[in-house]
Amino acid sequence: MKVSVITLGCKVNQYESQAMETLLKERGHEPVSAGEKADAYIINTCTVTAESSRKSRQAARQAIADNPKAIIAVCGCWSQISPQEAAELGAHLVSGSGDRKAFLDDLEEIYNSRIKKVSADEPKKRRKFERLPAGTLLGRTRGMLKIQDGCENFCTYCIIPYARGPIRSLPAAEAVSEAERLAAEGIKELVVTGIEISSYGKDLGDGSSLESLIVSLDRAVPGLRLRLGSLEPRIITSEFCSALAELEGLCPHFHLSLQSGCDQTLKRMGRKYDTRLFYDALCLLREHFPDCGITADLIVGFPGESDAEFSQTLAFIEKCAFSSMHIFPYSRRPGTPAASMPEQLTRAVKKERARRASKLAAKMKEEYLNSCTGTIQSVLFETEKPGTSIGYAGNYCRVQVATPGLGNIIKDVRITGTRNGMLIGTVI
Repeated sequence: MKVSVITLGCKVNQYESQAMETLLKERGHEPVSAGEKADAYIINTCTVTAESSRKSRQAARQAIADNPKAIIAVCGCWSQISPQEAAELGAHLVSGSGDRKAFLDDLEEIYNSRIKKVSADEPKKRRKFERLPAGTLLGRTRGMLKIQDGCENFCTYCIIPYARGPIRSLPAAEAVSEAERLAAEGIKELVVTGIEISSYGKDLGDGSSLESLIVSLDRAVPGLRLRLGSLEPRIITSEFCSALAELEGLCPHFHLSLQSGCDQTLKRMGRKYDTRLFYDALCLLREHFPDCGITADLIVGFPGESDAEFSQTLAFIEKCAFSSMHIFPYSRRPGTPAASMPEQLTRAVKKERARRASKLAAKMKEEYLNSCTGTIQSVLFETEKPGTSIGYAGNYCRVQVATPGLGNIIKDVRITGTRNGMLIGTVI
């Protein structure tokens, strides 16, 4: 059976998709790239925003249109929250955000029987971490290791705790074993990911933490680059930074979940920090990791966000001087407390605020890229264009050099300038 896996959403979904590709190959099936005709299509969905849900529905419809005779199997967060809606689109198999092995069992059964099935558990009852093989998506060079699932923050705009359930963590020994296996297979960089990795270890009861795990990974697999997924600012302490600053393999890039630069808005969002704590965390990172890349997410146009509050956010992100940002207009997600809050802003207002924030973010990115000129960056090269190789520096900036043939090779590069949002340089 040829199977096309279509992935929407976050790095956790990317991880789970590559795991399903690995399991499919172990079962004798053939994963195929996007655009190739397949016997079955797996749509791994996202529902973090209303727009994500729309794109998930669109992907399912497109797969049905591309090959009406194929089996359409839908899994992930959107179908976990809205299984009946997924079934009504015409999917043969509807599952949720857990038990991918059982999902593939059902796929094989339905491929032969053509009998439709809707199967989704109750996430709030999940207590065990689902062990899936770490690896890479088709055509990718960086490996991914999912260490944690679930979230208990219950931010007012977010549906994910309801779709993923409580915190579950992969024991450190198993995480180390997976990292060692991937390094032996030639992976040069490992992205440590999860739904909320800052909470790693809280459920294990053995004193494990994200800090202790990263230290263990670095010691066990010297030479492997480690890149952290999104962090909650409250985890950034002097002890955390001091321990990680000693590691040779840790990439000097940190993605912090900001969401707003206004304390009143953060409170309405149900976030567990204020701007002072966030800025203190940012300063600690820069103290221990000079010139590191710091990126952030930002939601603009949250219910009740006044012009003055938005101005506070703009001033705060400029003060933070991020190396790059992801800007999202608030998307009203049914089933969340924020969806029923008063003072919902118009699409036009949210669009304009996103434009202004994006303009400022672009300016900060340009300034950060310019600050890298003259530095030496360690770059993992991933793709090629005629006569050139392109990859990512440890600070997560894209780098291009006029040297071909460097795929999946790490080289030191002297940065000589910028071009089209990338650093350019020469291999040392």
